[in-house]
Amino acid sequence: MVNITEKIKEIEDEMRRTQKNKATEYHLGLLKGKLARYRAQLLEPGPGAGGAGGTGFDVSKSGDARIALVGFPSVGKSTFLSKITKTKSVVAAYSFTTLTAIPGVLEYGGAEIQILDLPGIIEGAAEGKGRGRQAEQRALLEAELEAVGIRLNREPPNIYLKPKAAGGMKITFQNTPKYIDQKMIYNILRDYKILKLRSSHPR
Repeated sequence: MVNITEKIKEIEDEMRRTQKNKATEYHLGLLKGKLARYRAQLLEPGPGAGGAGGTGFDVSKSGDARIALVGFPSVGKSTFLSKITKTKSVVAAYSFTTLTAIPGVLEYGGAEIQILDLPGIIEGAAEGKGRGRQAEQRALLEAELEAVGIRLNREPPNIYLKPKAAGGMKITFQNTPKYIDQKMIYNILRDYKILKLRSSHPR
C-alpha cells in the first residue's frame, strides 16, 4: 500500500512539473492512465476483507456494487439496513444513533451489493451541529471523488468495450476525439494487460 501511495505521489509530481501543450498531451495521457490504475488499487480491499472491513467512514469496498444510504436522522436507514442484510445497525428512538459508516451485504440475483448506512445529515452540519464537522465540505468531497474516478451528476462516458478471443485490439471513433488518440488508448489498455478488445468511442 505504501509503495502504491509513493507511486501516486511521483506521478502527481511529474504531472505538475510537466507543462501542458500539444507536445506533452500524449505523455500526460499515459500518466493519467497509470494514476487511475494505482488509485483503483489503493481502494481495493486487502486479502480477507469483507463487507464489514474498515472503521469509521473508511470502509473497504467489497462485492459487485456499493450503495450508500443518505438522509436525515431517524428516517429508518438503520432499520432498512437491518431488514435487507444480516447486519445489525443500532436503532433507537432518538437522533444520531448512527455515528459511523456501517456496512452490510445484500445478496440479490447472484450479485453481492454492499450497503453503507451513513450518519444522518442535518441543516447546520458544517457549523458543527450534529457532529457535522466530522464530514468534509462538499467541494472537498467532490474533489476527492473526482480524483478516484467517481463523477457526480454526470452521464458515464459513452464507450463500448467488448472482449475478443483473438485478433488484438480494434478501436474506432465516430467523431474525432480532442484529448485522446488510438496510440494513447492502446498504451493505457496494455498497462492494464488488456490485449484483445474491441472498443468504440461514439463521442
